[in-house]
Amino acid sequence: QVQLVESGGGLVQAGDSLRLSCTASGRTFSTYAMGWFRQTQGKDRELVAAISASGGVTLYADSMKGRFTISRDYAKDAIYLQMNSLKPEDTALYYCAANTLRIPTKGRWDYPYWGQGTQVTVSL
Repeated sequence: QVQLVESGGGLVQAGDSLRLSCTASGRTFSTYAMGWFRQTQGKDRELVAAISASGGVTLYADSMKGRFTISRDYAKDAIYLQMNSLKPEDTALYYCAANTLRIPTKGRWDYPYWGQGTQVTVSL
């Protein structure tokens, strides 16, 4: 089992950048594929980006390609989401998640482990 804690959210202006962090506890961090999802009120939780257990494969939602970058640091048992050129429509609660499939997937139901989320608000 793994516990996940997100940080780095906040209030920024359109066009700004923000980096989210997710720290995992547990000895098997390197065996999990990791993902970032986001959710706004009344909508389903959607994939933002995901990265394989090896770190060699990444997956992005189409609307985030070129603006967001996911990475992981095995020494710190952490993953990051660098978000550039933020837009008001990026406003959401961002969640970190882990799956045991070792490969990044889009479906939220593939991820049994979740953090509590960190709020990102982008103003005009």
